[in-house]
Amino acid sequence: GKAAPADSCGDNPSSRRLVVSEIRKPAISIAPEDPRQPEVRQLIAMSDDYLVALYPSASNHLVGVVALAAPSAVFLVARVDGEALGAIAFRPIAPDHAEMKRMFVRADARGRGLGRRLLEALEDAARSRQITRISLETGIRQPEAIALYRASGYRECPPFGSYAPDPLSLFMTKHL
Repeated sequence: GKAAPADSCGDNPSSRRLVVSEIRKPAISIAPEDPRQPEVRQLIAMSDDYLVALYPSASNHLVGVVALAAPSAVFLVARVDGEALGAIAFRPIAPDHAEMKRMFVRADARGRGLGRRLLEALEDAARSRQITRISLETGIRQPEAIALYRASGYRECPPFGSYAPDPLSLFMTKHL
């Protein structure tokens, strides 16, 4: 018998099929949303649970859904493939000054850069409203959040607005 040609046995590299699985990047959106939606309320409840586990009630300065839904507030939600994974908000405290509130990314979604993207989107929204300064209060037991704020140009400042000094609080501000 005759030997089969090399390419009919699959030995010829040009005849091999290369199957490449397509790697799909998740669709990430960050947009203003109503914080009263059930899925977003769940996200806010996760944030509450996280903070209540870290700090006593006197050191938790949580803002409720009604305040977050006020016309003067901006509430942004980060969605990945349609699922709410993070949120951030601000509310004006002066014509050109806003307070950041409710920065939160679900534990199972951390490490993907959502926090940084939320912060950038919030700053863009503030600029579009002629806000030139954003201030925040965060807890000292949140080193990842503090590192993100510092890396993004926020600097420590004294308590602002109605806040009083608190050994568990860190106050920061950034001029946009």
